[in-house]
Amino acid sequence: MQQTLRRRGPDDQGVWISPNETAGLAHTRLSILDLSPAGHQPMETPDANLAITFNGEIYNFRELRAALQSQGVQFNSGSDTEVLLRLYEQQGPAMVSSLRGMFAFAIWDERGQTAFLARDPLGIKPLYYTLSGGTLAFASELRALTQAGLTSKELNPSALTQYFQSGSVAEPHTLLRDVLCLEAGHTLTWTAGSVAIKCYWQIKFEPAAMSRARATEITRESLLDSVRAHFVSDVPVGVFHRGGIDSTALVALARDVGQKDIATFSIGVDDSHLDESSIAKRTATHFGTQHHEMHLTGEMAEKSFATFLSSMDQPSIDGLNTFTVSAFAREHGMKVVLSGLGGDEMFGGYPSFQQVPKLARLAKLARQVPPLADAGGRVLERSSFSHRARRLGGFLQEEPTIANAYRAFRGIFSPHEARMLSARFSGHVAEGTPQTALPQAAAENAHDAVSECELRFYMRNQLLRDSDVMSMAHGLELRVPFVDRALFESVSRIPADLRLRAGKQMLLDAVPEVPEWVASQPKRGFVFPFDKWLDAKWGDAFRDSTAKIPSSRPTWYQRWSVFMLSVWMDNL
Repeated sequence: MQQTLRRRGPDDQGVWISPNETAGLAHTRLSILDLSPAGHQPMETPDANLAITFNGEIYNFRELRAALQSQGVQFNSGSDTEVLLRLYEQQGPAMVSSLRGMFAFAIWDERGQTAFLARDPLGIKPLYYTLSGGTLAFASELRALTQAGLTSKELNPSALTQYFQSGSVAEPHTLLRDVLCLEAGHTLTWTAGSVAIKCYWQIKFEPAAMSRARATEITRESLLDSVRAHFVSDVPVGVFHRGGIDSTALVALARDVGQKDIATFSIGVDDSHLDESSIAKRTATHFGTQHHEMHLTGEMAEKSFATFLSSMDQPSIDGLNTFTVSAFAREHGMKVVLSGLGGDEMFGGYPSFQQVPKLARLAKLARQVPPLADAGGRVLERSSFSHRARRLGGFLQEEPTIANAYRAFRGIFSPHEARMLSARFSGHVAEGTPQTALPQAAAENAHDAVSECELRFYMRNQLLRDSDVMSMAHGLELRVPFVDRALFESVSRIPADLRLRAGKQMLLDAVPEVPEWVASQPKRGFVFPFDKWLDAKWGDAFRDSTAKIPSSRPTWYQRWSVFMLSVWMDNL
């Protein structure tokens, strides 16, 4: 397991075994806080009762440490890892409510013969586990469990169906039947072979009446607080700077909290419709950052493609972008970078915020005559019309909720196509339908509900998962100031009609330093011209995968999703 995860932590490694060999912990270290040997993991308390292996960063560890010291607790290191141990020693499982950061950790209690696992509130750091015969095994990547022979490689047909519908699998499920992902904001306690899982935090919108000026003030203060916290480090911290609103806001806020000589990194591509490098360069000059720019061509992407595929932990329709810019930043000596990921989800930057509520309203009208909606939906879903029409057909046969409308809007294949592909790859027909793994959005306001869907599904299960794996593949820690518990708890009190205004106006109001040439540019995603590169560079590799797709004229991302799954299965 440790060797499988070696690239995530190239600076140090360690293994700890309990005296009676009930528990074993392994760790590979990327040294960010307390670079000395005192920060070595797995780490024990002086009395050897508690041992920990920890992935992530606790941004308020200094405040927590000071509070513990005032109670007489003594420390042997300057690391946040030791703070976790001592906090657990004092408070037990309740300690997770005090933490601000991104984390996945396991603590073994020798006297209680108990293992305690925890994952951060918004799901930045992954934590996979499997149970067999009372034995618990867990890791930061699924492959550590499979390659160590700790779980079967049997596919989960229902999860596979969901992958083909949305491009990822929603936690707690994975593509493997016997491996689960501990959900964000949850803890797991193992004692004598039995497991108890508890939720300690969840996304919740509780808007309060306020003026636009007050909403701007809250957002500004909360953003500054988050960015300040995310610069806690004993090594330099850079910024992924695409040239969009989110990354530009990060650079502006970093300067405002006193950061100087900020290193920024951007990637340009050989497609004028997707290339933001000129805007990123202009903005970097405006803010006086140490800017580094890479121009990526299809030929360059092709050279690193095999390494990218071998770094994949679970298949996805994303990831190559983060893999490439992470390699670029690591080549320039960076160990920590900030990303603007989460800004769209928090401040309404996607078309889904306008389109999904409209889609749900139209479906409600159609469902007033259920037989007609069901029949029309079946015809559309099995038609030779566009892939959007087929997804719409699948949605018309379901309850017209925001969550179902969101899945149809964000989808790749229709439910019917996804079930067919799942059966072709797994050899089994899926039990149930994917909506069993897609809980309904709980927010009362439709636009808040879309925000919840974006945060819980697309961001958590695809963007954050890919960003973690593909950045750590280069020994690079990626931090996301927009994905912060304290920030969310503050801005989630802002009514949706203020927070989610079109064009991310709430964010622009709060960070007026964002130049006009950034704010007024058309929305682009951080994507590469895959549709241009597929046939020109990788056509042969995709031909067999494309043949398995049930529909004609598949899109590039449909082809990509099938290809990525095929590669992943070959490497299992």
